Amino acid sequence: MVDMMEQAFQSIPVWLVSSLLFAAGIAGALIGHNILFRVAGRIVGKTVTGIDNTLVKRSREPVRWLLVLLVVLLFLPGAGIPEGLRGVLHQALIIGLTASVGWLAASLTGMLTDFVNDSYPLDSADNLRARQIHTQMAMIRRIAITVIVVIVLCLILMTFPQARQIGISLFASAGVAGLVIGMAARPALSNLIAGVQLAFTQPIRIDDVVIVEGEWGWIEEIGTTFVVVRIWDLRRLVVPLSHFIEKPFQNWTRQTADILGTIFVYADYTVPVGAVRDKLQEIVKASDLWDGKVCGLQVTDAKENTLELRALVSSSDSGKCWDLRCHVREELVCFFQAEYPECLPRIRMDLREQADRPTSPPPP
Repeated sequence: MVDMMEQAFQSIPVWLVSSLLFAAGIAGALIGHNILFRVAGRIVGKTVTGIDNTLVKRSREPVRWLLVLLVVLLFLPGAGIPEGLRGVLHQALIIGLTASVGWLAASLTGMLTDFVNDSYPLDSADNLRARQIHTQMAMIRRIAITVIVVIVLCLILMTFPQARQIGISLFASAGVAGLVIGMAARPALSNLIAGVQLAFTQPIRIDDVVIVEGEWGWIEEIGTTFVVVRIWDLRRLVVPLSHFIEKPFQNWTRQTADILGTIFVYADYTVPVGAVRDKLQEIVKASDLWDGKVCGLQVTDAKENTLELRALVSSSDSGKCWDLRCHVREELVCFFQAEYPECLPRIRMDLREQADRPTSPPPP
């Protein structure tokens, strides 16, 4: 009976045994991965911090591939595969493991970004610190992912003996090749260096209010080579990173989101400025858009036919300031129409000279 069983096992093809071993190993790896992350999910579900949940969520897929590739690599020497094919599979598995480790490292950078962004929400009233942190983390993550990708590609290329020889040849001609590549990649390199400068000096941050190329909007995205500005009418202005290092632009929220707004009104010389000033105080105090800090009215110019009145008001951010300016302008115009219509801008004509001038005799 034992001899018959041994003969039966010996009659089984080697490839079938290898396939069964691989299948069993992969199934075991997947089952172990599933159990591990189910337990981890239940554990982190009882914690308060969000970093545990983010860690489990972002590392699930890379760890699954790592476990599967590791099991296959462990079973490969005893699989009975021909030497030439086994060498090719071994190299492919090493490449897959290297890529999976890089994927896991990139996922961990995303985990840190999610944790920091959740700790500093942008929807708070005073989000200056949050915008600084979001901008730094976005740029650091992109730089880290770029470095990870370069390292992974270098490690993958090092698994090929031919690539090592190519590398030696390239080093031999690095002088001319480096000059040519440097000239060709100068715009990309300048934007990359500008991105590093922006991450740490921060002339702009995520959600900053800026005026770039005559357009008013918010910094929506800071990429590796460009910045996306969301304009007030929902258009998107894409600007190279180097623009914010080399050219001037306006940042309305560099230090704080508070901003002053001006409203110009033109009236006749007979206007009672004190009454208009009191009306301005009444308008802004009744509005939720005013932050209670600045409210004033001055005569800033005396033109040929009108006085220029400038109202100065403040708000907690640029959007509210725009709405407050429009509201104050409308209310002041209505005030003039209802209370002082004679003080609206007018053109005067003196007819006294015309009346005193003698009339010419009628023609004969």
